Parts: sequence; structure tokens; C-alpha cells
Amino acid sequence: MHQRPQIVIDEKIPFIKGVLEPYADVNYVEGAQIDSNIVANADALIVRTRTICNEALLKNSTVKFIATATIGTDHIDTAYCDARGVFWTNALGCNSGSVYQYIASVLSWLVREKQAELEALTLGVIGCGHVGSKVVRLGQLLGMKVLVNDPPLQRAHGGNFVSLDELLQQSDIVSLHTPLTRSGEDKTFHLIDNVNLRKMKSSAWLINSSRGEVLDGEALEMALKNQAIQGAVLDVWEHEPHISVGLLNQVALATPHIAGYSADGKATATAMSVQALSRFFNLPLDKWQPDSIPLPQQSTLLTIDASNKTISQLFAEVVWATYAITEDNDRLRNAVADFEKQRGNYPIRREFQAYTINLKQGNSQLVDFLKALGFQVTLS
Repeated sequence: MHQRPQIVIDEKIPFIKGVLEPYADVNYVEGAQIDSNIVANADALIVRTRTICNEALLKNSTVKFIATATIGTDHIDTAYCDARGVFWTNALGCNSGSVYQYIASVLSWLVREKQAELEALTLGVIGCGHVGSKVVRLGQLLGMKVLVNDPPLQRAHGGNFVSLDELLQQSDIVSLHTPLTRSGEDKTFHLIDNVNLRKMKSSAWLINSSRGEVLDGEALEMALKNQAIQGAVLDVWEHEPHISVGLLNQVALATPHIAGYSADGKATATAMSVQALSRFFNLPLDKWQPDSIPLPQQSTLLTIDASNKTISQLFAEVVWATYAITEDNDRLRNAVADFEKQRGNYPIRREFQAYTINLKQGNSQLVDFLKALGFQVTLS
């Protein structure tokens, strides 16, 4: 190992520039351009999903440490790293609040545009980890019936789970929150395929913010063309960034893999990566956090009138004021070739805890509801 660690970092990882330079030699590179030549003399990598960390990248390198500033690890050949003695770590749960906000915005869109009465609907959540568990709680807060399918969790802990078949047959909204696994008892590659799409209600909605390959895109495109289900919302796609325009044209809402891209989630992911690297190389950054997180363009103090509004209507208004998912949808549709550019230059989005709601004509029940969603609330 070098006297000063040699670190290659994806240049799009925020808040990190200047942090490690006092203790290491740092090379910032576009994630997809990080190759075997660039990492040949590196001791550590801090990457995102666009850098495939496998034998082809690492075989002739001196890399001993990999941190991915993401929850998912399907871009890392973990078996190869383990066999080679390369320590790897991910940022578990880093963007769960951001994806939770994304799903909340989808639900608010259904209320606003489709007049959905959420409290009368059944929400099916497939995968109940860091993100899925928050989506379960969101459905419960909204008065929805919530069904959960997670075979590994059920085997490990028991609990109130249902089969995949039961969930698909009974749910009005199905939301995917599984990791991508390509083999084994709990394989999720093309988990939602032609066979499983046919089990869903013709009135159902499908949301995927997990990994593109969990869903068979061709099967979904055909299902939507044939009106086998009512609609779909996709944030993740097969073959990113070269996504299917045919599928894009069929889904109701389309976004460029940004569900987890809140500024809060990015800051947490970067902090977790820096802290892990610090512990590995014995640097004085074990508790490092970004100095500050930028605020969005809109005010974080929102005045909302609760008069004559149902819980669903109040929810939709408040969530939409913090994050209107249609803006991301419109950007992608207007420039699908800029999929990667839109991810790299994503606008500042803050999670619910950054906002204070000044609630007019409200009551303690509504205040408690908004606080449970994650907002700061005052009553006037």
C-alpha cells in the first residue's frame, strides 16, 4: 500500500471534493469511464452503480477497498472481491427517505390526476427492507390496506407476510423494493414477468423504483398496450441509460433513476462512504458529515389550508408542494438521450424533514399525521 492512499472517486459523488485530499491522492473520474488502467495503482475506489467492479476491472490492480455510495451492490462482483481480499461496503439505507418521498409523490399524483381514494385501496409492497418498510408505514398512515411479500425476511423472522400470488391478485398498487439477484431461491431477475403481470388486477398500478431488471420490460410494455393493467410508473429500467422508448411511451410516469437522489440521501451516502474509508485506512474522518446541505429553489416554509380536505387530499397537496414528480417525468420525455446527464445534474430535492408546514384550519389529528409523514408542523 502507498504511503498516502491512492483513491479513485466517481466525479458525480457530491459533497466529497476536498474532503480526502489532506490525507490521500485523489483522482476524480466519470463513473462509466473508470477502467482497469485508471485503477491499476489505486488503493481504494468510491463509486456508484455505473462502475462495474469485477475481475476485468480489478485483476491487475492494487485495490483493497471499494465503497459504493448506493444501497444496491449488483454492480460489484462481491464473490470475486471476497475471494481476492478486497473489502467492499455499500450505503445501506442511505436514500430510503428519498425513495419514500418518491413513492409519496406517485401516490399524490394518483390522488390529483386519477382521483384515487387511497384509504379505499390495497397497497402491495414487494421487499420490506430499508425502503420497503417505509413504504409500508406510508400506506398504513394513509389508511390503506397493506400487503407485504418478502420471503427472506419471512423465513428469518416470521411475521405478517403474504405470497406473491396473493399480493398481485389483491393489490390496487404494487410497489417493488427488492434487490436484484440473478440466481438462487430468492431470484428477483424478471420477478415481474408476463406470467405475474397477468395475475394483477386490470385496474392495478405498478411502480418500480428498485432495479430495472426486476421487471421484464418487454412484458410490461405488452401488458400496458393490451390494457392488462391500468398503468405503471418507472424510475429504473433495463439497459440503462439506453432505455426502451417503446416502454417509455406506455408508462404513465417515467423518471431517470432518481428516486433516491434527494440531497439528503446523497449526503448520507457520501458520509457513509467516507467514514468507511476512514476506518479502513485509519484516517481522522470516522465521523465526517457534509458541512451543509443546499436548500431547494422553493421555500421550505409552506402554508397549507386544511379546510374541507380529506387526509388523502391534504397529503397530496403537501407532498406535491415539496416534490412534483411530473417535473422529472417531463425532463426525461423531452430529452431521453440525456438520461445520464439528467442524473448527474439533478436539481436539489430535499426530503420532508427539511420542510415546515404552517397548517391553517387544521387540528391535532392532522398535525400528528403530517409529523408522522416526516414534516415539521406549526398550527395557525
